[in-house]
Amino acid sequence: MRFCCEELKCCKYSYINQENVRITTTPVIEVRELVLDNCRSNEGKIEGLTAEFVNLEFLSLINVGLISVSNLPKLGKLKKLELSDNRISGGLDVLAEKLPNLTHLNLSGNKLKDISTLEPLKKLDGLKSLDLFNCEVTNLNDYRESVFKLLPQLTYLDGYDVEDREASDSDGEVDGVDDDDDEEDEEGEEEDLDEEDDDDEEGVEGEEEDEVSGDEEEEDLGIEGEVEDEEDEDDDEEEVEAVKGEKRKREPDDEDDDDDDDEDDD
Repeated sequence: MRFCCEELKCCKYSYINQENVRITTTPVIEVRELVLDNCRSNEGKIEGLTAEFVNLEFLSLINVGLISVSNLPKLGKLKKLELSDNRISGGLDVLAEKLPNLTHLNLSGNKLKDISTLEPLKKLDGLKSLDLFNCEVTNLNDYRESVFKLLPQLTYLDGYDVEDREASDSDGEVDGVDDDDDEEDEEGEEEDLDEEDDDDEEGVEGEEEDEVSGDEEEEDLGIEGEVEDEEDEDDDEEEVEAVKGEKRKREPDDEDDDDDDDEDDD
């Protein structure tokens, strides 16, 4: 679940809205993504951001006015941290202690000037991606070679690996955070495909039934036609027999008439 700055204060408790209706919000234990961009920090702290977010995996604090990361809460499951466009100049040693499972760190647009300020990141064994765009340190000679040498666990620096190959979209995702959405999409696609298959099967079955019905009708029509032909043949045979019978009856009568005619002639 993703929350933004406006929702942070009310995600721990229920609250009463303007219509005096009690709204129960998501418990912090269920929050996995938290976007607090442009929220203003107070002495390096963001109100409401605490260690109670025990399952948080993605945290975005872009342009919140941070000058240090020392006041970040301990978030043992956090994997991706966005800190771009702040005023951080050092003090990165607390990250390994508070965010031990960090894999993606974006420090673009901060006040980092020297390679030495990055040395504490060596303790983040799982760190795969580091972004330092628009930091003064990127202007140093052999900047990329120096960072990769200092942090051998890195796969990508500013979006490119040591051989200047660009990171793929999948490499930029946090394991587990976007997977659920992908799985839901895949499940949705599978359900759609299953429905389409069912529709196709029903269509095929319907066509088969129509074909069978058509064949049965043709057979019935054929049988009826044969029966009618047989009946017509029987009628024709009866007519023929009747004609023959009439002829047989007439022949003796004709002979008698001929005999009478002969006698009269005599």
